[in-house]
Amino acid sequence: MEVLLQYFLIINFALFIIAGYDKYSAIKNKRRIPENTLFFMALLGGSIGLFLAMLIFRHKTSKNSFIVKFCGIFLIQIMLVYLKLSDKI
Repeated sequence: MEVLLQYFLIINFALFIIAGYDKYSAIKNKRRIPENTLFFMALLGGSIGLFLAMLIFRHKTSKNSFIVKFCGIFLIQIMLVYLKLSDKI
């Protein structure tokens, strides 16, 4: 269980930093991180890190398609956690 917690802390911290760097790159008109990379890392468990980056850096908050896809990933993860905690998986 400790290893899983460490994994989630690392992936969320990494995605938070990557999303912050992507926002910085957007401001400086530099090469950006692909959205698919952000979504893939969110799927791997970094949803909370990406969510915090969206709030703190105001990153991708005006792009509706990004928000819809992110919310879909987040809802699926919430359902999986609920099912796991209620012993249905």
